[in-house]
Amino acid sequence: MESSKPPSSPPAAPSSPPAAASPRSPQEAGTHGEEAAPITVDPEFGTDDQGDGDSALGYAESSTASLSSSILQYREIHGRTYQNFKEAEYWAPNDDKQNDGLDLHHHMMYLIHNNSLFRSPVEDPGAVLDVGTGTGLWALDCADQFPSAEVIGTDLSPIQPSWTPPNCRFELDDASLDWTFASDKFDLIHLRFLIGSIEDWPKLYRQAYRCLKPGGWLEHTDFTIRIAADDDSIPMDDPKHPYVIWNKIFAEAGEKMGRTFLVSDKGKNAEWMKEAGFPGPFNVEHYKLPLGTWPKDKKWKEVGAFNKQSCLEGLEGFVLYLAVKVLGWEFAEVQVLCSKMRSALNNPNYHAYYGCSTVWTQKPLEG
Repeated sequence: MESSKPPSSPPAAPSSPPAAASPRSPQEAGTHGEEAAPITVDPEFGTDDQGDGDSALGYAESSTASLSSSILQYREIHGRTYQNFKEAEYWAPNDDKQNDGLDLHHHMMYLIHNNSLFRSPVEDPGAVLDVGTGTGLWALDCADQFPSAEVIGTDLSPIQPSWTPPNCRFELDDASLDWTFASDKFDLIHLRFLIGSIEDWPKLYRQAYRCLKPGGWLEHTDFTIRIAADDDSIPMDDPKHPYVIWNKIFAEAGEKMGRTFLVSDKGKNAEWMKEAGFPGPFNVEHYKLPLGTWPKDKKWKEVGAFNKQSCLEGLEGFVLYLAVKVLGWEFAEVQVLCSKMRSALNNPNYHAYYGCSTVWTQKPLEG
């Protein structure tokens, strides 16, 4: 069995257009991509009057799309449904349970980006493309914020709402295939949460380059699925610890599929953008996303509340396909790991986080 296998027992309101240099929180990195600073732990966290109930949560929207029944014939793996579009493979489920987590992550990123939908200095876009739109919340919010813009969201699964603003539409599409959009069409191309789904990142970025107007912006936000801590609160040198096993699953499954989960690790995405033809500069911000309300800073405490809740709700969905279909685990072993992960996530002594980065760059102006 793969070495990652366990030991024998185991809504965002519309915001004003973002400025090019909006205020940053202490843990955000500069444009050269330095690592984010450690998050200060709240000294009151874990006391009797400071639980980790994450009561700030309540933001979720279920959504369905009214498309043909042939498209809606999802694959089912141990009770969870997955997209079944052409020959594409995606590791995360597309059922309501997982989609609620996507909505939580949407709101979480809105908070991280200082109540803005994007970091690129785009003020009045005429056309916007949201690649991997998921439940469509980002595209819907963008269409509301910029009513004169044409906003298109694409995804492998038709899980977006049937109601949309008149300037927004959703298309079923595999972003890893050749794009059919016209060249020089979009003012902003937004990519988010595509880890584990793309084999050829330079190709994807080349297609974005072609479809951007001269002077248009490409922005990509994604996670690095590697749980860590800046202190010694978690025994990350223990191979039996659920966080260690979790990290190895994503590393090994991504390598085996040829679709990495470490897209934002060590500036890889900026390197691939340059390879695709973007000359730079590449604006990069790194974030440490806390798992729980242990940070002292109010903003990151709220981010941690949403992040922990999303992870708790999505544990099985995150790991089921990778462990069972890619690495050959038994379903019962996945259930055991998820149980241990829930215990770890609820441990007030753990100051865990995982990484995230946003990279944005501009297609040069003609002449």
